[in-house]
Amino acid sequence: QVQLVESGGGLVQPGGSLRVSCAASGTLFSINAMGWYRQAPGKERELVAAITSLGSTNYADSVKGRFTISRDNAKNTVYLQMNSLKPEDTAVYYCNRKQRTWTSTWYEYWGQGTQVTVSS
Repeated sequence: QVQLVESGGGLVQPGGSLRVSCAASGTLFSINAMGWYRQAPGKERELVAAITSLGSTNYADSVKGRFTISRDNAKNTVYLQMNSLKPEDTAVYYCNRKQRTWTSTWYEYWGQGTQVTVSS
């Protein structure tokens, strides 16, 4: 099993910055991808950013140029640096990990979510 523990959410003013972190523990495999999704009230969960174990990244168009995803493989931790935050970034942010086991089976895990609120 894999546990994902998020931290760093909170309230920030428009134009401000915030960094959220997600630490993975448990039975971890080296071929993996970690990412952040978000879900605003009344909306579907959407991908914000993801990063593979080799460092390849992809971002939602709405956050390109403002958000940066990074990871520390030694700490099994992924970070999302959010700059120039907008009210529409308000959502619960969920950490996600996908990993491939030695049987080539992919498994997916979710964190409990952390609230990010952008408001003046």
